[in-house]
Amino acid sequence: MLSILIPVYNYNVVSLAERLHNMALEAEIIFEIICIDDASELFLQKNQQINQLQNASFTTLPKNIGRSAIRNSLAKKAIYENLLFLDADTFPVHQDFLSNYIAQIDNCEKIVYGGILYESIKPSKEELLRWVYGTKREALSVFERNKNAYLSFLTLNFLITKSVFSKVAFNENIANLRHEDTLFSFELKQNSIEVLHIENPVYHLGLESSETFLRKSEEAVLGLKNLVNAQLISTDYVKLSSYFQMVKKYRLRPLIAFGFKITKPLFVKQLLGTKPSLLLFDLYRLGYYCNLKTN
Repeated sequence: MLSILIPVYNYNVVSLAERLHNMALEAEIIFEIICIDDASELFLQKNQQINQLQNASFTTLPKNIGRSAIRNSLAKKAIYENLLFLDADTFPVHQDFLSNYIAQIDNCEKIVYGGILYESIKPSKEELLRWVYGTKREALSVFERNKNAYLSFLTLNFLITKSVFSKVAFNENIANLRHEDTLFSFELKQNSIEVLHIENPVYHLGLESSETFLRKSEEAVLGLKNLVNAQLISTDYVKLSSYFQMVKKYRLRPLIAFGFKITKPLFVKQLLGTKPSLLLFDLYRLGYYCNLKTN
């Protein structure tokens, strides 16, 4: 028995729901598919088609509640013990995707993460930064993910039981500035809940423009700073905050902040170009971190 839970925001999720529905019927499992839209403006009429599928539903919230709260709402609405969370802009790579997760249900005290892939064909220049980051930093093999089992876990494709989820539900009190998956994985680690990595990936299809990704990355830096300042995660859990603490220790923050202000246009030009460098992307985020107000 499996509850497939999909948070939706401004995305056409019909193809994903239909694919999962067919897989579940072929695997002959008891299932439900629940899609909750977080007060979108787009694709609302199109996504209503999901309600025509057996054991599937699509509903819309009257107001936006954010990435953490909507996942908690999905878990509360689910009727089965086994919860499979998938982001709306993903799509299973293999036909036995659901069967692979069903085979892991006995690992009830663990979270099972299947991984992520990006399509091999390079996108346009306008979407290149997100694609390069995803292919190099997120689309990792099981071997690579196991080197840092908690931080390499992403919340877009994972299996968890209701009983485990009740111990580590998403924190709804943090600002909607990304890094909710970082906090979630940190709390898994603090609660000694193992992350089991398997080879059962989804494609990440929702590539955003490089400009949008850079802006969201700035939001994520602020979100990380807030988590560290609130002592919700340790300063050494994420490399970026760890490096920032080192910068502060050696009193280099004013120098790096000043240098970043001067060189930021050059950083942006390179990162939005045809060969974005992840080293420069990391330096950009560190410089941005150093420019944030201290409080």
